[in-house]
Amino acid sequence: MKTTFEKKKLYIDGEWVEARAYTTLRSPYSGEALAEIPAATEEEVRLAIAAAYEARGKMKQMPAYQRAAILEKVASLLQERSEVAARIIATEAAKPLTTAKAEVARTIQTYKFAAEEAKRIHGETIPLDAAPGGENRIAFTTREPIGVIGAITPFNFPMNLVAHKLGPAFASGNTVVLKPASQTPLSSYFIAELFEAAGLPKGALNVVTGSGRTVGDQIVTDPRVSMVTFTGSPEVGIGIRNKAGLKRVTLELGSNSAVIVDEQTDIDRMIPRCVFGAFSFQGQVCISLQRIYVHEKRYDEFVEKFIAAAQQLKIGDPLDASTDVSALITPQDVERSLQWIEEAKQSGATVAIGGERQGNILLPTVILNAAPTLKVSCYEVFAPIVLINKVSSIDEAIALVNDSRYGLQAGIYTDNVHVAWKAAEKLHVGGVLVNDIPTFRVDHMPYGGVKESGFGREGIRYAIEEMTELKLVIFNRNQ
Repeated sequence: MKTTFEKKKLYIDGEWVEARAYTTLRSPYSGEALAEIPAATEEEVRLAIAAAYEARGKMKQMPAYQRAAILEKVASLLQERSEVAARIIATEAAKPLTTAKAEVARTIQTYKFAAEEAKRIHGETIPLDAAPGGENRIAFTTREPIGVIGAITPFNFPMNLVAHKLGPAFASGNTVVLKPASQTPLSSYFIAELFEAAGLPKGALNVVTGSGRTVGDQIVTDPRVSMVTFTGSPEVGIGIRNKAGLKRVTLELGSNSAVIVDEQTDIDRMIPRCVFGAFSFQGQVCISLQRIYVHEKRYDEFVEKFIAAAQQLKIGDPLDASTDVSALITPQDVERSLQWIEEAKQSGATVAIGGERQGNILLPTVILNAAPTLKVSCYEVFAPIVLINKVSSIDEAIALVNDSRYGLQAGIYTDNVHVAWKAAEKLHVGGVLVNDIPTFRVDHMPYGGVKESGFGREGIRYAIEEMTELKLVIFNRNQ
């Protein structure tokens, strides 16, 4: 696949299909035209769903070793073409090339984990004679694929978050209709090519691009789709939940993740991690470090060292291997971010560095003493903006972290085991990171949140549980 301008096609029932309508995909960094992308109609979406529905039986009957072999082959093909894959991500998402390469490496791991888990799907035996009347009966459970899965993915990890939908779905014998983000469809078409080359049956994967209102709504409401797995904003996720009816739904909806810095800790060791967590991929990460609460005894030291490190970041072209921070995904996101920064300034907060734009790039921004009611505090900023606030105690910091509509992950740096245990117990989030930033994720761990960060869990084994149904079988030995 080229990264130069070209016309793409829909991928339906194992065929590359000319669409009725197209839109132009442009680079977030330069604005140049990258490709003509299909804008699927309702009829084209219905055809994709019909293909996935028809392929259910073939995928369900496919032996586990064959499903595993297909996933292993995709991982191998992606390894061979990893440089091309990274450039696709960098081009369509303006993700710095080094970060894009890291995403490709994680995507390879994700498909490998899926291949392994395909061979480990099992149930359990149940001793029915534990209850009166259960004598001479044997019970066991199995897990069966749920059927057609509608996968709706965001722009920020256009290969790895797609892998977190496709990997467990195919490992457990399901079929998929995939709607990638409008800004990052090239990654999904690239992956479809790899699955086709790996021998995935026709109809098992269908890729349809277009508007959320046309494509997404059709996927969510069609009765042939048994489950919807979505990563994106709370507003869209709540709408999906309301429209999905009795479908199973997994939602990963982002956060305004925080880290606590205790007085008993080594500031120098955490600064590189915190800067990475705040500004990696321009802060466009669901678990990006957005809020930092530092004990008052260490506050000035932390702020000074954090700012000094942040000022060393290189701004520029995402295809330059030395770039740390590049363009936000749209000019509108730059404008929104600047408005939120201005609101913070008007309220009395201090913009220590940044707060300005260079084209579609928002310079890394550090805000001090931001009130908890500001948009930069209480909403997901999804931009290279981080707040650093002073606290007088760990209890105060925990309360501030929990005072949020979100709850995906949170971190705490401390050398005191009692403080660490308190944070692990009291923080109301899906994951607590001790002596690390909340931006940490590896691809086999359970991942998901509470409150408006969504529900359900990703991480291959945990996603397989979401994508399968439990069946109970009982044998009566008295007959």
